[in-house]
Amino acid sequence: MALFALTLKFTDPARRLEVMPAHREYLTELYAAGKLHAAGPFVDATGALLIYDVADEAEVREIIANDPYTAADIYEIVTLQEWEKRFPPA
Repeated sequence: MALFALTLKFTDPARRLEVMPAHREYLTELYAAGKLHAAGPFVDATGALLIYDVADEAEVREIIANDPYTAADIYEIVTLQEWEKRFPPA
């Protein structure tokens, strides 16, 4: 398994609030399936950080494609990078 960190910038704050319940439901399902390590918006509400626990980049891109936020076209990807967790040690 690999960890991928996604940072995104919101482009449509009003639409984001409309889609948020579906997005949170999707994240809850991912977390229950062991595919989401952590997620949350930045305090200033300009974007968010999500860390996925997936097999590879193809899987994370599929997960992102299926997110209700993606269908609503309310963000831009700033970075999507494989991430190495070093602390706390496993």
